[in-house]
Amino acid sequence: MAQDSELVSWKADSRELRRKQHMIGKGSMMFWKTLSFLFAIQDINQDPRILYNITLGYNIYDNYYDARMTSDALLNLVSTGEANVPNYSCGRQENLLAVLEGSDADISIQISTILGIFKIPQLSYNFVSPVQSDKTPFPFSYHVVPRDGTLKPGIIQLLLHFSWTLIGLIVADTDNGESFMRILTPMLIKNGICAVVSQSISVTDKSVNIRFAQFSKWKQINVFVYYAEASSFLKAIFVIQKVIAVLTRPIVGKIWVTTALWDLSLELMYSDVSFRYIHGIFSFFMQGNTKRKPGDFEAFYDSVGEFVAKVFSCSYLKDVSTVKGWIRCTEKEKRETLPQEDLQRTLSLDSSCIYNIIWATARALHAAHLSLSKRWVMKGGSRLEIQKLQAWQLHLFLQNSPFYNSSMDGIYLDERGDLAADFDIIYWTVLPNKSIARVKFGNLKRRSTLDFNLVINPDDMAQMNLLNKFLPPSRCGKSCLPGFVKVVQEGKPVCCYDCVPCAEGTISVHEDAEKCNKCPEDQHPNKDSDKCISKLKTFLSYEGHLGIILAAFALFLSLTTGFVLGIFIKFVETPIVKANNQDLSYILLGSLLLSFLSSFFFIGQPRRATCLLRQAAFNIIFSVAISSLLAKTIMVVLAFLATKPGNSMRRWLGKSLGNSIVFSCSVVQIMICTIWLGTTPPFPDLDMHSQAAEIVVQCNEGSVTMFYSALGYMGFLAVVCFTIAFLARRLPAAFNEAKLITFSMLVFCSVWISFVPTYLGTKGKYMVAVQVFSILASSAGLLGCIFFPKCYIILLRPELNTKEQLTMKVK
Repeated sequence: MAQDSELVSWKADSRELRRKQHMIGKGSMMFWKTLSFLFAIQDINQDPRILYNITLGYNIYDNYYDARMTSDALLNLVSTGEANVPNYSCGRQENLLAVLEGSDADISIQISTILGIFKIPQLSYNFVSPVQSDKTPFPFSYHVVPRDGTLKPGIIQLLLHFSWTLIGLIVADTDNGESFMRILTPMLIKNGICAVVSQSISVTDKSVNIRFAQFSKWKQINVFVYYAEASSFLKAIFVIQKVIAVLTRPIVGKIWVTTALWDLSLELMYSDVSFRYIHGIFSFFMQGNTKRKPGDFEAFYDSVGEFVAKVFSCSYLKDVSTVKGWIRCTEKEKRETLPQEDLQRTLSLDSSCIYNIIWATARALHAAHLSLSKRWVMKGGSRLEIQKLQAWQLHLFLQNSPFYNSSMDGIYLDERGDLAADFDIIYWTVLPNKSIARVKFGNLKRRSTLDFNLVINPDDMAQMNLLNKFLPPSRCGKSCLPGFVKVVQEGKPVCCYDCVPCAEGTISVHEDAEKCNKCPEDQHPNKDSDKCISKLKTFLSYEGHLGIILAAFALFLSLTTGFVLGIFIKFVETPIVKANNQDLSYILLGSLLLSFLSSFFFIGQPRRATCLLRQAAFNIIFSVAISSLLAKTIMVVLAFLATKPGNSMRRWLGKSLGNSIVFSCSVVQIMICTIWLGTTPPFPDLDMHSQAAEIVVQCNEGSVTMFYSALGYMGFLAVVCFTIAFLARRLPAAFNEAKLITFSMLVFCSVWISFVPTYLGTKGKYMVAVQVFSILASSAGLLGCIFFPKCYIILLRPELNTKEQLTMKVK
C-alpha cells in the first residue's frame, strides 16, 4: 500500500527482536499497514522451519512523501553504527540487509540512488516507472508489481465493455504522468475512444490551473481515466469534482477508472473529499492479494493485541555514549483482540501484499543463510564461525523466478523477463450512509506481455446489481444499432459519428460497427442487415408455377405435333402431303416433336446427364429442323425452275437432294457439339452471386464460345433459309410453300433475335425459362406456319387437296 510512503528496513540480529520507530506523526493508513508488517514478522520469527536460530529485526519510517525526510531516514539506515555517519563503525552495530518501500516514482528513484551505493537490495511494491524498469542504472532495485504500462490495455477493454468512448484523462504533472498520457492517448484513438479532456494536476502547488473550456464543451463526459500516484490521489479527485460541480451541475455522478493498485477503502473512509458527484471508482488489484483468510489475522491479534500503546509493552533504551535511541518491545504483555471494525480495516488488500512480500524476502534470506552455513571463517586466531551475511550477497537470491513466484500469488516473470500478473477489477462506491462498498467486478486475464482478456463473472455482475447504481453513459451520441455503420462527423473527434445503414449485401452484427461485412457465399443479409441467413437453392423445377406452365405447354405442343404427324401419315397419298418431298415433312415434324420434348431437359434439378444433353440436343435438333426447311425451300425453287422449257434442273429433283442438304447442314452442328462436349462439356454448378437470397442450381455451359458458336451456326442456317424463301415467295403457284416458310422463318428469327438480350438480361432460373420459352415459341411458330394451313386443307377443305388446285398458276 502506497498511501503513506513508508520505508521498512531489514536487519538480522541473533536471538532477539529489535524495533526502532522513526514515526513523524501517526496516520491511520500507516497504522493499519504496520499491523500487517508486524503480523508477517511475528509469523516468520515464530516459524521454526525458516531462519531458525535467527530473529528478524526491523526499522519502520514514514517519510510523508518528502525528499528530505527520505534522505534522513536513509542516512539513518546506512549508518550501521551508533551515529548517523555512513561507513563509520563504532559501538553497537546493525546488519542492514534489505529495504522495503512503497513510495511514488520520484522518491523510489531517490532511494535506489542512495542504496545502490552500498549495494543494498531495494524491494518496492509500487508501480514500476519507465525509468526504473531499466535495470542498468538500478541493478539493486526489485519490484513485485508489474510496470505501470501493463494496465493500459486492460483500461481500454474496460472502457469498451461499457461503451465509454468519450472520456477525460487526468494525470499528475510528473514524468510518469506525462508518459502515461503520451502513450495511452494513441491507444485510445486506435480503439475509437476520445480523451477530449486532458488535464494535469500539480502534486506540489496549492493552486491548480484548470482548462475550464474543455469541461464546459464536453458535458457528456461521465468517465475519467486517472493515472494515480499515492501522494496526489485524492487531490486530483477533489479538484476535478469541484470543476464539474461548478460547470455542469451533473444529474448523474462521474465514474473514475484509476490505475491505483492499492486498497482505496481507508482513503475513501478518512478523506475530507465529498463524493456527491462521484458515482464510483474502478481500480485494479493483482490476483492473489485477496486470498488472506480472516482467521489468520484474528489469530495474530489474539497473540499480539493492539498496536503500539495498546499492544506492545515497550521501554526506551539509550547509552550515554550513543546518538541513537532504542525502543525495546516484548510483544507479549497485552493480548486483547481488536474490535471487528478494526479487524476489517486491517484485512485490506494492501496488507496481504505487504505480508506476502515480507515472507518472500524471508525465504530469500533463509536460502542465503543456508548457502553461507557451508562457509566458515577463522575468528580470534583459531575459532571457526559462520560467515556473516552481507546485503550484496542477497542479490543472487532475489534475481530468480522463485522469489517473484513466492512473493505473491499470481506474480511471475513473462517471456521477456518482466513481471506479469492477472488483475481483479474492483468497483468502489460511497453509499449514502457514508460506508464504503467494495465489489469485485471481473478480472483481466493476461494473454501476452501487453494483452489482456476481460472476463466478467455472472456472480460479480449480480453483486454489482445489488448496489442499485446504474452506470452512466459516456459517449458523443447514441450507439449505432446492428445493421448500421459508424461515419465520423466532419470536424469532430472519431468517437462522434452518424449511423448509416449498411450497403446492400452487407451486415453489421455489433453495436457501433466500424464497417459492414459481406455474408458468406451461401448466406445473405436479412431485412435489417444485422444477420446472415442461409440462401435457398433454386432451379426451374416442376413444383414451381413457371416450371409447371412451361412443362404443360411443352407437353401440349408435343401432342399437337404428334397429332399433325398422324394426319400426314393417314393422308399420305393426298397431293398436298406428297408436294415438296413428304420425307422432308416427316423429318421436320419429327425434329419439331423432339425439340418440344427437349424442353424437359431444361426443367428440373440440373444433373450431369441433363447438363451434357440439353444444349447439344437442342442445337442439333433445331439444326435438323432448319436444314429440312432449307431443303424444302431449295426444292420449291428447283421445282419452279424445272417447269421452264429447256431447263436442266429437273435432274436435280428427288429425295436424295433434300436428304443430302439436311445431312450436310446437320453434320456441321453435330461436329460443333461433339468438339464442345469433348473439350469443355457443361456441368452442374452453383451460382452464389446472381441472386441475393438464392443459390441457383444451374448448368455451367463450360465454354461460352462453343455455346454461342452453336447458336450462331443455327442462326446462320435460319438466315440462309429465310433469304431463299423470301426470294421465292412470289413464284406463281396456287399453293406456294415458300410463302409459308418465309413467314415461319420470320417468326423463328424474331424469337431467337429477341432471345439473346433477354437471356443476358435475366438471372438464375429465369435464364433457363427464357431459353425454354424460346424453344417452344420458335418450334410452335414453325409448326403453326407450315403445317396448320395444310391440315386446314386436309381436314376442312378437301376440295382443294387436288393436283390441279396445287399446280394452278396464280396471275
